[in-house]
Amino acid sequence: MILYSTEGCHLCEEAYVLLTQLGVSDQVSIVDIAFDEALFSRYGVTIPVLKLENKDAELNWPFDLATLTDWLDKHGISNDQ
Repeated sequence: MILYSTEGCHLCEEAYVLLTQLGVSDQVSIVDIAFDEALFSRYGVTIPVLKLENKDAELNWPFDLATLTDWLDKHGISNDQ
């Protein structure tokens, strides 16, 4: 999974905490959109965004623990809870 983020984004930090709570943070690569013009153009006002690399599935903020759990389950991502 990819978490599109940028430095100093408190919402991105909140999203990462949720991923940690579910025990899937080790499956996440954090990509800072600030260093890629195309990513910044696409996600600049919508981060954090969680994306599955092998599927075209994205979860846009805002999401809570229940929404994230449902999304992960829907896409076959196991968590430790």
